[in-house]
Amino acid sequence: MARRRSANKVWLDSSRGGAGADARGDRLVRRSARFFKVLKLAGVELSLSLVRDAEIRQLNALWRRKDEATDVLSFPAGEMPGPGRRVLGDVVISLETARRAAKAFGTTLDDELDLYLAHGLLHLLGYEHHTRPAAREMEALERKLLGRPSMLSRSDEL
Repeated sequence: MARRRSANKVWLDSSRGGAGADARGDRLVRRSARFFKVLKLAGVELSLSLVRDAEIRQLNALWRRKDEATDVLSFPAGEMPGPGRRVLGDVVISLETARRAAKAFGTTLDDELDLYLAHGLLHLLGYEHHTRPAAREMEALERKLLGRPSMLSRSDEL
C-alpha cells in the first residue's frame, strides 16, 4: 500500500503585525500554497509571522547581531525525526518595512510581501546569496516563484 504524504500546512501569526496584518497574512498563506506547488513541495509545514519593525529589530539583533529592522528573517527547523509533515521552519516578515519599501520602490505592498515570503522560504530550503553564483541561483528561483523579476539585488549585499 502506498503511503500518502500529508498535506502542506502554514501556521500564521498575524497578531503582532498591526493594521491590516490579518488580511495580508491570509493572502500570504494562499500564496505560499502556490509557491509550494511551483517548488514541488509536498508534506511540508511552515510557520509565518507578520510583525512590526520593533519586533523584527529585536530578532535581528538577537540572532544576527544587527540592531536594525529588516524585511524578512528565516529560521530553519532542521531535520525532525518521525512521520508527518517536514517542518521547514519560521519566516518572519515586517509589515512596516514592506509598506516603506513598496512606497520607496514604487511597488505594491502585496508585491513586497510576496518577495519577502519567496526569499524567506528559499532560505529555509537552504538557498543563500553570499556569493554571486549563489545569488543568481536564488534570484532565478525567486523569479520563478513570483512570475516576475526579483528585486534581490536592490537591497542585499554579497
